[in-house]
Amino acid sequence: MSADQMSIGEMLAATVPMARTLNLEFLETSPERAVLSLPDQAEYHNHVGGPHAGAMFTLGESASGAIVLAAFGDQLSRAVPLAVSAEISYRKLAMGAVTATATLGRPAAEVVAQLDAGERPEFPVAIALQRADGAVTGEMTVVWTLRPNS
Repeated sequence: MSADQMSIGEMLAATVPMARTLNLEFLETSPERAVLSLPDQAEYHNHVGGPHAGAMFTLGESASGAIVLAAFGDQLSRAVPLAVSAEISYRKLAMGAVTATATLGRPAAEVVAQLDAGERPEFPVAIALQRADGAVTGEMTVVWTLRPNS
């Protein structure tokens, strides 16, 4: 299967081993939002029986990567997306499966216009982590850049 035929979830699972290791499920990937799920897996639990903080971080960062690919996949021939920084806040105890919903913090057209102007744009992606009952268990921001190819 070529990269053109692969879904964003398949592409991330093929190129990012950690996403594959955690068995992340890609529920929705579009330029407007990405929704991923971390199934409840005992081997990734913490000391209180919920998903380990590291697994939740990887879920959120992967959701941010999915929306970046969906929004800027057409720019990959001239720029590489890179995470610049990340911040996460754990709000409530997460138990069971956890879902991450990522949204762009700037319009994609604005980011591409900066790239067109010869700049290296940075943009935030906001991620909400939720358990099955809808409670927000964590909030995360990943700042990304599109590094122009030399």
